[in-house]
Amino acid sequence: MTTIRCSWANPANPRYLAYHDHEWGVPLHDETTLFEMLNLEGAQAGLSWETILNKRDSYRAAFDGWDARKIAAYDEAKVAELLANPGIVRNRLKVAAAITNARAYLAMREQGLTLDSYLWAFVDGKPIVNDFADGQRPARTELSDRISKDLGKRGFKFVGSTIVYAYMQGIGMVDDHDPHCFCRSRR
Repeated sequence: MTTIRCSWANPANPRYLAYHDHEWGVPLHDETTLFEMLNLEGAQAGLSWETILNKRDSYRAAFDGWDARKIAAYDEAKVAELLANPGIVRNRLKVAAAITNARAYLAMREQGLTLDSYLWAFVDGKPIVNDFADGQRPARTELSDRISKDLGKRGFKFVGSTIVYAYMQGIGMVDDHDPHCFCRSRR
């Protein structure tokens, strides 16, 4: 029996299938992983998610396990090291955004907010379950517009509405699995 998945899940890449099957659309509340995913979604801008997913382990190593305190303290020498690392996307703006995001995240924490409490408050703690036809998912929504704008005001970078909507899908705030996908049965 063939397992039926969302149309975007590349059957030739086991890492991508595992991401689809076990992560995408599953509510995520781990603070470090929420921070990691926000930055990885930003790194994905203009590229495929598959490219970033294939580099995720390299990103974790290069960015100190996504420890925001360490990242916020990165200096020019560390930036140069990152820009020379073939295991990540070597884009100066995206590397700088991760550092800026670490600082913005720490400022949120100083205000008593976690990414978990902040993000999930937008959906009253419950995922939005959509029933879009195959391939009809929107690139952005009114909610992703609102979250994007608020993150921008808080100093985050590479958090445009399209990036935020993909992030919402990735962390399970939104469940957009295709109607025929076996993951819909998890609902």
